[in-house]
Amino acid sequence: MTAITHPTSTASTGKIRTRIVWTLRIVLGLFFIIASGLPKLLGDATAVHVFQQIGWGEWFRYLTGAVEVSGGLGLLIPRLTRAAAAGLTITMVCAAATQVFLVHAPATAIFPLALAVLFAWLTTQRR
Repeated sequence: MTAITHPTSTASTGKIRTRIVWTLRIVLGLFFIIASGLPKLLGDATAVHVFQQIGWGEWFRYLTGAVEVSGGLGLLIPRLTRAAAAGLTITMVCAAATQVFLVHAPATAIFPLALAVLFAWLTTQRR
């Protein structure tokens, strides 16, 4: 017996996935530019305090802010999406490790790990 396929079903699934990918790219890109990277670059009091706890100096806060802003911008540029998502995956795994081993707050490592999973998925979706 031959299976009957419905091309409209496959096409609509592809459209839905494309919309989900674009929505995640835009939301996460803006989040990393506005809410995560820029406060580190501009010297937000909370960011300064957290990086003083880590003890690696101001240069590390600026580096982290620059990586996050550039990663957020990369998510918004179609050609750079895979590289940006891959880089942010690594960044979020390192952020989780920092929360666990340097800040001694393992409960706060859940959010960066969840973001790492999303970025890893985005890396596989953008072909």
